[in-house]
Amino acid sequence: MELKPYKTLLGRAQDEIVINKSRFLCYGAPCADETEALDFLKQVRGIHPDATHHCYAYALQPNMGIMRYSDDGEPGGTAGLPMMEVVKAKNVTNCIVVVTRYFGGILLGAGGLVRAYSQGAALAIDACGVGTVYPTARYMVDIAYNLWGRAEYFLASQPVELEDKSFTDKVSLTLIVKAQDEEKFITALTSALDGRVETLRLEELYKAWKA
Repeated sequence: MELKPYKTLLGRAQDEIVINKSRFLCYGAPCADETEALDFLKQVRGIHPDATHHCYAYALQPNMGIMRYSDDGEPGGTAGLPMMEVVKAKNVTNCIVVVTRYFGGILLGAGGLVRAYSQGAALAIDACGVGTVYPTARYMVDIAYNLWGRAEYFLASQPVELEDKSFTDKVSLTLIVKAQDEEKFITALTSALDGRVETLRLEELYKAWKA
């Protein structure tokens, strides 16, 4: 069964807000499974061992089949669940958001906490950036030196990402392209270089592409 594209976070990132003297540190990360999600949570806790709370929410699987969240000592329903609702509203999965709070001495009340943790989750997601996961092909491409300028110009207009290049007796490129685009891309590349190019499909993977 072919995997349908789904949204996730592009990478790890963080942001911060201060509300009534309480400091909220907002972290997000992509994760493939619960082990990765909980490892990230452990890392955040390790960075801030003296924080008052480490509230979190994560969703896994393309259809969000697994959803977990925690208030971590905040009043029930004021942190983890609101964060989970933001994750669902942003429609991102295979990711975790953690909002770490340093209590500032002023009570925020239930409504204030819901707003704070919801905002924190949204800030974390926005900091990470959202991309769409597609089946992706990785290619090795070999070309002669005298064609490198033409190839470089051509690649700049293509829906590909250049991961690596090396210069030996030829120019060797490692690049990735969405599986849905690869046939058209390889045909266009071959045409642009008058057939003087060698391509090798190395593997298929799943990658989040920025919108």
